[in-house]
Amino acid sequence: MRGNQDFQGAMFSYISLEERVPAAHPLRKLRAVVDALLATMSSEFEAVYARRGRPSVPPEMLLKALLLQILFSIRSERQLVEAVNYNLLYRWFVGLN
Repeated sequence: MRGNQDFQGAMFSYISLEERVPAAHPLRKLRAVVDALLATMSSEFEAVYARRGRPSVPPEMLLKALLLQILFSIRSERQLVEAVNYNLLYRWFVGLN
């Protein structure tokens, strides 16, 4: 079953990640393009996921994380997970709180 991207407000921070990323940052434009492209692929993603069962990580988030891995030359998926855990810019790009 394909998981949904549920965005909830910050629980302990008064400043959202959206406000922390500078307006002129190059990843802002890239994220808009990538989100638009992935939105067009939503029906294809939906077709390959089961209708029942436990929801998965949305494929859009996984693909955006892999794009970060390529752009920032992160050598392994383990290092990618570590980088997404502590880098607020990466968390914002992927769509995590």
